[in-house]
Amino acid sequence: MSVAKKVNIHAAKTHLSRLIKEVWLGEEVIIVQNGEPVARLVPVTRTEARRPGTARGQVRMRDDFDVPLPEELKEAFGG
Repeated sequence: MSVAKKVNIHAAKTHLSRLIKEVWLGEEVIIVQNGEPVARLVPVTRTEARRPGTARGQVRMRDDFDVPLPEELKEAFGG
């Protein structure tokens, strides 16, 4: 694994587009202030979109799940 590239905040603001391209290509970029790390640029991990129906048979609801709450319980939740 390569050593992370360190840039100060001013350079990060000035060269953000270039740094993003480098991150996209696998480079690790650490933003520093006064020599101390304050942030790390990382690529966004893409996740697969959820598909309706994938939990079919795994979720059960009671027949009375939509019965109104008792007044004292509503009040406890501020409403």
